[in-house]
Amino acid sequence: MNIQNLIETLKRHEGLELKPYTDTVGKLTIGVGRNLSDNGISELEADFLLENDIMNAYSDLVDVIGLKTFDELGEIRQGVLINMIFNLGKPRFRTFKKMIAAVKADDPEEVAVQMQDSRWFNQVKGRGIELVWQFRHNKIGAQDLWQRAG
Repeated sequence: MNIQNLIETLKRHEGLELKPYTDTVGKLTIGVGRNLSDNGISELEADFLLENDIMNAYSDLVDVIGLKTFDELGEIRQGVLINMIFNLGKPRFRTFKKMIAAVKADDPEEVAVQMQDSRWFNQVKGRGIELVWQFRHNKIGAQDLWQRAG
């Protein structure tokens, strides 16, 4: 079987759609005829998408705070801010001006305060509690807070 030939033929017959659409029989579809309504995606595909989204969030964060600041944060605080920008998106993350200034000023307590003093914190409940705790203490933990605040 010539997989490359089959790929080209299927793309020509099915088309390539990079955003979900409803096909001619009412099924939510994406890509080259992937029927999301009936087939969804595999865990491996979800992990691939997640890794790609994490890399996009990393790029967005570096664009907002700068590579030098990012590198100085350390792995745990980097993860907290990537998690946050992943959730918010770059435009909404940019609205956290006081928090971003505190990140750049290397003031972790003020970063935590600004995270907590936001509508985002109240919307994400346990996620916010866990991320604030991690940023404040610069260590992984507080998963039990996430579960209790659910």
